Amino acid sequence: MTSSNLHHLPQVRVATYILQMVTPRITEVKQLTEGHPAENETLNQLKIKSSNHGNHSTEERFLLLGFSDWPSLQPVLFVLVLLCYLLTLMGNSALVLLAVREPRLHRPMYYFLCHLALVDTGFTTSVVPSLLANLRGRALRLERGGCLAQLCASLALGSAECVLLAVMALDRAAAVCRPLRYAGLASPRLCHALAGAAWLGGLTNSAAQTALLAARPLCAPRRVDHFICELPALLQLACDGGGQDSTERQMFAARVFILLVPSAVILASYGGVARAVWGMRTRGSRRKAVGTCGSHLTAVCLFYGSAIYTYLQPVHNYNQRRGKFISLFYTVVTPALNPLIYTLRNKEVKGAARRLLGGVGGGQDAQ
Repeated sequence: MTSSNLHHLPQVRVATYILQMVTPRITEVKQLTEGHPAENETLNQLKIKSSNHGNHSTEERFLLLGFSDWPSLQPVLFVLVLLCYLLTLMGNSALVLLAVREPRLHRPMYYFLCHLALVDTGFTTSVVPSLLANLRGRALRLERGGCLAQLCASLALGSAECVLLAVMALDRAAAVCRPLRYAGLASPRLCHALAGAAWLGGLTNSAAQTALLAARPLCAPRRVDHFICELPALLQLACDGGGQDSTERQMFAARVFILLVPSAVILASYGGVARAVWGMRTRGSRRKAVGTCGSHLTAVCLFYGSAIYTYLQPVHNYNQRRGKFISLFYTVVTPALNPLIYTLRNKEVKGAARRLLGGVGGGQDAQ
């Protein structure tokens, strides 16, 4: 068979066409990889920029591992967290209702306690829904915006509680140390101003910390061994360089201020209370003063102990595995215990609850 006849075969025509199409492409690839080093360098730079952009991209999600490394513990924690959350909702709602409905509780102490109940309810609500979802199965993925929103809400309410506990300590010190002038010192206008300052201080600290964190590039992989987007855990994802040390120092200074300044106010207030109690002559007066301040001091120790451990240690020393259990305590357990702490030994609150329940029962009997 001659060469001209061979070209008319269908198989040969297809093979020839393929060779004509593929050969130029092979030549181009060879030139790119071997013959043009400058172009190769440009391509590599583009790949590096693309990789860096992927590391710093705001579209990436955060993977919250939660307690997925403790699968046998997850069902127990789910029941415990749900129970604490229900207790928080019911206990704090009851406190607010009693403080509003009962005229005998229209006093500064219960006014601030009402605000504390609202803060605790919001604080635990900003954490528990995502935590319960995490405890039902595998790790939870959150968009960057959702993670920052959760951080902003929990920081605002947690910071507000720091300031509010200091305000309540001042109120207790005024009641014990200046009982005759207490009514004039704790005027409604001053109480409203102090409560507003607590909320405003929390929002200001949260806005500043969240803005500083949002401006920092966070490197992949965005795996957080925690159940919430908590500041120390997120700071461990921050990329190095670019003046980041200065930003971290500013954020640490803000945390020191929002924790240590209220702590100093609380210590000074209870120092005055201790001196006043020491100078009391009757045992009944001492018992009443200790009962008035004891419940608040218990709440302060529970909240500040875990918060100071979490936020006032260097970021590189923060242990996420241990930190998530401590965070579980002050975000879920403490808000559930606060209503019990403030009411178990408080005769006025228990009496108001009995009168309210008696009024409801009497109204139903009359119908």
